[in-house]
Amino acid sequence: MVKLVTRLVWRKRRRIRKNARKIPKGVIHIQTSFNNTIITVTDVRGRLIYWSSAGTCRFKGPRKGTPFAAKTVAADAIRIAMGQGMQQVKVLIKGPGLGRSAALRAIRDSGIIFNFIRDVTPTPHNGCRPPKKRRS
Repeated sequence: MVKLVTRLVWRKRRRIRKNARKIPKGVIHIQTSFNNTIITVTDVRGRLIYWSSAGTCRFKGPRKGTPFAAKTVAADAIRIAMGQGMQQVKVLIKGPGLGRSAALRAIRDSGIIFNFIRDVTPTPHNGCRPPKKRRS
């Protein structure tokens, strides 16, 4: 009996506009948690160009939250953004994860110029109302 070997194509269904338009400036949103890193690349008006996460870069389980996974995700997103002609970016970082600095380093090493870097992590001013006292 002969087994057929099928080759899996990685990220086969992802749409990437090949020759749509040149985008010189953009915004990179880095969202890091302890379990995952998601990077979204948009233009200045907020229209999506490309997104990538640790899961789409073939990391599974606890390895998705590592700095190495964040670096790989950032390199993947930047490669597509530079292919669209992006040269200057604003970086918005959200979340407490381990991949914050690793993703930023990967973007810096790619050669793209930073306009500014801003931490947009939501912080409560007063917090949620605590639960009522336990009765014994």
